[in-house]
Amino acid sequence: MAQDFHDLVVWKKAIELATCTYKLTRTFPKDEIYGLISQMRRASVSIASNIAEGRGRLNPAEFRQFLGVAQGSVFELKTQLLVAKNLGMANGIALAEVEHLSEEVSKMLRAFIQTLRLKANSKSLGR
Repeated sequence: MAQDFHDLVVWKKAIELATCTYKLTRTFPKDEIYGLISQMRRASVSIASNIAEGRGRLNPAEFRQFLGVAQGSVFELKTQLLVAKNLGMANGIALAEVEHLSEEVSKMLRAFIQTLRLKANSKSLGR
């Protein structure tokens, strides 16, 4: 694979999402440091990390698998955001920004996975 993960727009957005998640969770109650704060931060960092790790793999099928893991981490983060919101720990502009970015990254990952799948199918058909 010729392209470095630093060049991927989805990776850059995932880094932005992780950064915003860290900023959001700074406002959470301190007794959540080992609860939602830790889980949300790990999930958000996992998204960009899996994109990068997958990019370093030897073939597109492995990359696609890591993008799927990244997508799973997005869904994990979205669930945790909802719990934090329901508990009144998160609201306002910071929450809206993380929600928006998580949706944007999710859509980008879905499209990227689909593109890789289509390329794989084209190659298997000899095109």
